[in-house]
Amino acid sequence: MSAFSRPIPRPGVLDIDAYVPGRSEAPGVAKIFKLSSNETPLGPSPRAVEAVKAAADGLESYPDGGSTKLREALAAKYGLDAGHIICGTGSDEILSLIAHAYIGPGDEGVMSQYGFLVYPIAIRAAGGTPVVAKECDYRTDVDALLAAVTPRTKVVFLANPNNPTGTYIPFNEVKRLHAGLPPHVLLVLDAAYAEYVRRNDYASGLELVATSDNVAMTRTFSKIYGLAKLRIGWLYGPSHVVDALNRIRSAFNVNGAALAAGVAALADDAHLADALAHNDRWLPWLTSELQRLGLGVTPSVGNFLLVHFPKQPGRTAKEADAFLAARGLIVRAVGAYGLPDALRLTVGTEEANRKVVAALEEFLGRASSARG
Repeated sequence: MSAFSRPIPRPGVLDIDAYVPGRSEAPGVAKIFKLSSNETPLGPSPRAVEAVKAAADGLESYPDGGSTKLREALAAKYGLDAGHIICGTGSDEILSLIAHAYIGPGDEGVMSQYGFLVYPIAIRAAGGTPVVAKECDYRTDVDALLAAVTPRTKVVFLANPNNPTGTYIPFNEVKRLHAGLPPHVLLVLDAAYAEYVRRNDYASGLELVATSDNVAMTRTFSKIYGLAKLRIGWLYGPSHVVDALNRIRSAFNVNGAALAAGVAALADDAHLADALAHNDRWLPWLTSELQRLGLGVTPSVGNFLLVHFPKQPGRTAKEADAFLAARGLIVRAVGAYGLPDALRLTVGTEEANRKVVAALEEFLGRASSARG
């Protein structure tokens, strides 16, 4: 049979490793605690839920293709110009739009070593080449990013805070990165976990975007707002970037229920405060308890932890993952990120948090007993 007897994807497409989401099931287990996808344990705002129910009336109508009310709500909340905002089906769609708008064959997109896996997918899908800059102690290295920039670089992607490490770089380092980039290179600040950060030296990037011609910031409603199932993301950027993305996005890329829920969620400050307070309590508790068990924990400013396991048989990350899954505790293996000896653990409900610590204590205790 001829190699051309059927449609063939363009070169590079079949070289892309597809994104694999965190697991949500454990066969044979009655109750599941999903700690694999960094979802908020408090769920969405009740106002957002009611907005989705109300949106069920009128399903025959197209949604607002310009996401007008949601952009206006975002602009009001953050003091921005709604004309500099674009909404998407999760920030993932916006990241892909950026790649398709600015990267083509022969171009490069730069990212940090443990950056979000959507970046290389988006870069390759656009025909470009991902260039990876080494990190230092699981933290973005600005000098390494700058050294990775070449005349072919079109976009630099920076997740701050980063997933899956949970680390961040302070705003003065972000500004130093920007200052070192050529003006034609777009710096994309992916601030999906910005709401969780409690550090005085952190900033999501709004100020830098407002004063720069080559910086854009992406955000999401999937994490602290608890609207992951509806897929809502947004970008704040220069007018010329927003214009370019609007030209290539699909006409009605955010559904009506999502638009209504996003507006309602933004208005519920109390629910947002509760979600943040929960994380403020349980993130340090989990960190302390896991360290007490002798596990390495990368300091995190997000709603998750990167937990490091020994290579010793009986105590490995892979064995711990299976042990937890058998007890209904679903965490995230991060071998695809180049971290085969670690697991990513989302901050869950109090019940889930206590159960995962108890299960890991049992897991490590059994391994110690087996060693004699």
